[in-house]
Amino acid sequence: MKIYTKTGDKGFTSLIGGTRVHKYHLRIECYGTIDELNSYVGMIRDMEDISEHQKNILKEIQDRLFTIGSSLASDPEKSKMKIPDLHDTDIQFLEKEMDLMNDQIPELRHFVLPGGSMAVSFCHIARCVCRRSERLTVHLSEESYVDDKIIVYLNRLSDFLFVLARKICSDNNLPENQWIPRM
Repeated sequence: MKIYTKTGDKGFTSLIGGTRVHKYHLRIECYGTIDELNSYVGMIRDMEDISEHQKNILKEIQDRLFTIGSSLASDPEKSKMKIPDLHDTDIQFLEKEMDLMNDQIPELRHFVLPGGSMAVSFCHIARCVCRRSERLTVHLSEESYVDDKIIVYLNRLSDFLFVLARKICSDNNLPENQWIPRM
């Protein structure tokens, strides 16, 4: 099987279900941004200053992001293909992991500037990409069906990535970059 199909050479692509849309269609923007997010999560997983437990959680998150991507890539009106779906337990998993990390790090008393190590910086980049994907998905949900759990999951995931950045700082004895506003 060849990777290139030449079917997108004119600026169109197909959704799951066969509907052809412009490559700039909001649905394409949504799942393309999820793909970008997934790549950053993979980069974080490859960092040396994160634990094996964190790597396992991130792999689980990457699996859920593929689930979200497949849902967003489907034409809700035409697709008959069975695709995986999100569960409330996926959201609860992120909340549980955040609570565990929060119990092990200092209380947050300042805004935090991104940075501290490569892993911490990539967590913040992934958090920003996650927020963008959430905004795009909310926009899509105003004009087409989107499973509500996707929006909730993306909201929790951005919070998770923030807490993970703080936990990586703590685990590696790195000072957090606190924002102290000029007055």
